[in-house]
Amino acid sequence: MNAYVVGRIRGVAGPRRHLADNWAAGAASANGRMVGMDQLVTSLVTLRRGARRALPLGAVALLGALVVWLATEPPASPATGAVLGLGAALFALRAWRRRAAGRLSRTRGQPDPEPLAVWRDLELGALLVVAAYALVLYLDGSLAGPSYPLTLVAVAVVGAFARLPASLGTMAVGLGLHAAVLHWGHDALGLRTLGPHAGFLVVFGLLNVLSLRIEVARLRRAAQEQLVAERQRVRDEARRHRLLQVAPDGPCEGDAAYAPLGAQERLLCSSIEQIELSTLLALRLLRQGLGAHTAMLLWLEPGGDELVVGELVSDDPELAEGPFSVRDGIFGAALARSQPVCVSGLKPSYILPYYQGACPVRALCAVPVAEHGRARGVLVVDRTGDRPFAASEQELCEQAASFAVLSAQNERVFAQLDRTKAEQGKLYRAAQALGAATTEQQVVDAAVASAREIAAVDFAAFTLFDPEAQAHQICAVSGERAEPLVGQRFPHASGLVSMVVRNGQALPYRGEYDAAQHVVFDRNLQPPDLPSLVVLPLVVHEQPLGTLVLGSRRRGAFGDAARGLLEVLASHVAVSLSNARMVRRLAEQATTDGMTGLLNKRALVEAAELKISAARRFGRRLSLVLCDLDHFKCINDTHGHDVGDMVIKELGRIQQRARRGTDAAGRFGGEEFVVVCEETDARGALLLAERIRAELGQTTFHAAAGPVRCTCSVGIATYPDAGTSWEELFKAADAALYHSKRTGRDKATVWSPALGQHAAA
Repeated sequence: MNAYVVGRIRGVAGPRRHLADNWAAGAASANGRMVGMDQLVTSLVTLRRGARRALPLGAVALLGALVVWLATEPPASPATGAVLGLGAALFALRAWRRRAAGRLSRTRGQPDPEPLAVWRDLELGALLVVAAYALVLYLDGSLAGPSYPLTLVAVAVVGAFARLPASLGTMAVGLGLHAAVLHWGHDALGLRTLGPHAGFLVVFGLLNVLSLRIEVARLRRAAQEQLVAERQRVRDEARRHRLLQVAPDGPCEGDAAYAPLGAQERLLCSSIEQIELSTLLALRLLRQGLGAHTAMLLWLEPGGDELVVGELVSDDPELAEGPFSVRDGIFGAALARSQPVCVSGLKPSYILPYYQGACPVRALCAVPVAEHGRARGVLVVDRTGDRPFAASEQELCEQAASFAVLSAQNERVFAQLDRTKAEQGKLYRAAQALGAATTEQQVVDAAVASAREIAAVDFAAFTLFDPEAQAHQICAVSGERAEPLVGQRFPHASGLVSMVVRNGQALPYRGEYDAAQHVVFDRNLQPPDLPSLVVLPLVVHEQPLGTLVLGSRRRGAFGDAARGLLEVLASHVAVSLSNARMVRRLAEQATTDGMTGLLNKRALVEAAELKISAARRFGRRLSLVLCDLDHFKCINDTHGHDVGDMVIKELGRIQQRARRGTDAAGRFGGEEFVVVCEETDARGALLLAERIRAELGQTTFHAAAGPVRCTCSVGIATYPDAGTSWEELFKAADAALYHSKRTGRDKATVWSPALGQHAAA
């Protein structure tokens, strides 16, 4: 199915802000180089692929030119034979490679794209036509000999097996080669015969193309009708034996009716076949033991108004096929009395519903087939001799009827066990996939894949509920019309998602969706118009996390059986999603400073060392910016730690806004902050430091004693001038920071070998 469109579950990152043109120039230049390299590699790969695809047709053109040149040679010349052999070898090679490619595609489960398949057909067709012309010239020396029909056979073969565009292209190759041979070769026919020959070749090829496609379409239609009939028969038999209360796999709509039998339907076929074989064996034994003419079991249709022939054993070839009314003669009597009815002395004028014409039997026994007190059918046994059925024979018929019911009951139990086993297997695989998911995105992928194994899912969406804001957000969508929905927020109002979160019950009823009546997300946010849709709650410890929305193009896709499994799946998904959130929070707590949201000291050092290693490997510049608040102890002592915390948080927000997406910013400890800037020289880092310092200096903090202002000092160290490791760079930045503090504070200093020559603002 379709690729996912996934939004950031933790919110959308703020816009990147460039500090200055000079500071951004380095990153832009690097990105430009990367884009240029990607374009070059893409162009080379495209050129190589195009050359590989054009090579076979180039060989065809070369062989065609050789065939035209050899048309001037005498018949059966060695050169003509060599060209013929080369063409045959190329044809065999391309045929083998096409077969290998097709086998690989089938192994991967991904068929070749249609343009590529047409191209391969054209290669083989053109090679075959060129080889045919070479063979004709080899045998006859011209196109006027008796071997010329071989070219028409080649065109017909291509038209029969290749795709239509490839067939037309092959005809064009044949016409071009034919004209070239007549024009440049010493052919007795001359160009005046090109028109009739070309018309005959085209008509001959098109007739083969059309006739074959008409026949293929007829066979495909007949196979589809047979498949539909077989599917309907399985459903009818399953209902009749109560193997299923509803149609297996839901009703079929459109192309789904022509899909191969599903796993559940194959199990039903096996159960139905077992019931039929068991019942047929009982009827044969009954007929042989009683000397009967016909032994027949009729099953009551689910509607209860008709009887249909299940299994029968008879010597009479003209039995009526039915169905029969439950009120017809002997059938109605047996069902109405709910006990066996035996008659004898029947005459030819007596009418039995299942015989056409005169009555051939003289004695008959009809036994009602019941299960748990409810009528299921009628067992009928008759014989041509005028000997009434004895009590022992009547009892034997009753036992045979009970055996037929017991056989259906046993298969019903086995079918239920098979379904339960299959359902448990699906849930087990889903639990395995969800248990291995450690991130929210992995949970989404595993949940949708598991849902598609349970039901025919064409659309899936995850929504998360924010209880504080009383709003929902669509965090992931798969299927049609995904992009307009992902990331959208909507209020906790009256849609199906809101109702499911509020009530904790799946909606709508039976999964029947009507876009004109149901609002899923919001009136301005609607999923595709699908006949089947279900919204499942994601609840953990009675706390709603969100919903899983599933849609299908198949009607009845979310029936009772599938719905129950999907509800169990949703509970597993909710637990896995909660665990993934907990893992993310633990990871954030382990790497994030709780007050500012920046990296903590350990995570900052790890990130800085990775960036320094990358700068060393690729020969790039890197700068480390160290900030420290001025007179911060005085602020805490004078205005209290609450104001001090406000200042620290604001400096963290300023650094978060000022840094680029590729930079690492963290709180090193106390009032010290570090920003590691990739691909940034000393001038770009100084611009960043000046922006941070200026924005903090313009910020006013409100305390009980009045407004408070605060400044910071900054030290800058650049790789590799100030050092080649984290320790060396931090020591150099700390020395530059100390120089800023010592020379008046509220300034930025770039490290230099002699700090007396620093560049200060």
